[in-house]
Amino acid sequence: MHCCLKMLVFLFFGTLIAPVSGRGDDFESQRARNWHQWRGPYADGVAALGSPPVEWGEQQNVRWKTAIPGRGSASPVVWNDQIFLLTAVPHENTQRFVVMCLDRATGKIRWERVAIETTPRERLHPTNTHASASAITNGNRVYASFGSYGVYCYDMAGKLQWQRDLGDMQTRNEFGEGASPALHGDTLVVNWDHEAEDFIVALNAQTGEVRWKQDRDEPTTWATPLIVSHEGRMQVVTNGNNRARSYDLETGELLWECGGQAMNPIPSPVTLDGVAYCMTGFRGYAAFAIPLGVRGDVTDSDKILWSKSDGTPYISSPVLYKGTLSYTKGRDAILSSVDAKTGEVLIDQKRLQGLDTMYASPVAAADRIYWMSRNGTGVVIRHGNELEILATNKLDEGVDASPAIVGKQMFVRGERSLYCLEDEAPPASSE
Repeated sequence: MHCCLKMLVFLFFGTLIAPVSGRGDDFESQRARNWHQWRGPYADGVAALGSPPVEWGEQQNVRWKTAIPGRGSASPVVWNDQIFLLTAVPHENTQRFVVMCLDRATGKIRWERVAIETTPRERLHPTNTHASASAITNGNRVYASFGSYGVYCYDMAGKLQWQRDLGDMQTRNEFGEGASPALHGDTLVVNWDHEAEDFIVALNAQTGEVRWKQDRDEPTTWATPLIVSHEGRMQVVTNGNNRARSYDLETGELLWECGGQAMNPIPSPVTLDGVAYCMTGFRGYAAFAIPLGVRGDVTDSDKILWSKSDGTPYISSPVLYKGTLSYTKGRDAILSSVDAKTGEVLIDQKRLQGLDTMYASPVAAADRIYWMSRNGTGVVIRHGNELEILATNKLDEGVDASPAIVGKQMFVRGERSLYCLEDEAPPASSE
């Protein structure tokens, strides 16, 4: 998913530089070969250099399968030979909020750190977990947000560098939390929308100190912020019930806002060629294509490039692949694809047979798009203007977390295990 109910619950050319999570030539040279954050190298669900298997099953193309303690719908993130995963492990009347590092080659657990052990302040939606936000790394440090239970920074060997308490959330109907942090250079951004005083905050990624903090007027959201460059200025694009908004990364200044979304925003924004795409799909449907160069309130204005009012996702984020936005309707496995520049419908609400409720977000590589559902079924389709199913696959575990693709491997978090899928893999071993 994100994130979720899982409930929790972004190649780049022209004026747009895709979202970045680190600085320097070394990071740039490695980013496309890794999956260092929620939604991949450029936060659009795409692994441009990836080519994972088309077919898999419990006895087919599973390189390894590792048992993961507790519950979580956080997606795996990958940097070179390390995989980072967040989970929440029950312990008597408490929860242990855990950051895990696994060896990419073998699936063996390299280290585990209990960030905090405490009694949760809220209940959860039955399908959410206390570890629904994904970690993020720049190859030097790993950042984990457990929301009300703290934000934590570790080095790659698992040594705690800093931690910060941002307060307590009161989520809508006690559905739980789930928005992942976003990172650019030395700035970590955390969105804090809930039923009390909400805000967005930028932290110094080296120290955890607050750089700026802006109040927001939003009920609970679960969408991860998108950091993107446009015309030399870094923006932080956020999805929201009342408004989609963009802030200046350096100062926190509000740059633009756009109303018209539906309730319970979970899908994360994506961008292409200087345009942000924001979607919602609960008790209504909405999609807006908003140029990053606009300023002020553009609600119902001709500055919006195009909009949609049907077929948009509730929980899953869209995938933006080769100029096409693909997404499913509400929580249903009903596929739509549109041309990102024009909004022209390419595939109009076609059912993806075999899939049930959709929490995981789709991922794309090698002219294919991968869809996972809560019943453990994965459907692979060919990228194009017609629905062509290449394979239907099944795992023994349900899937809420969004997969990660690195090279020939796809990492899928099930209810109890993390799978490494790879063509012609040797027999799986469990840890």
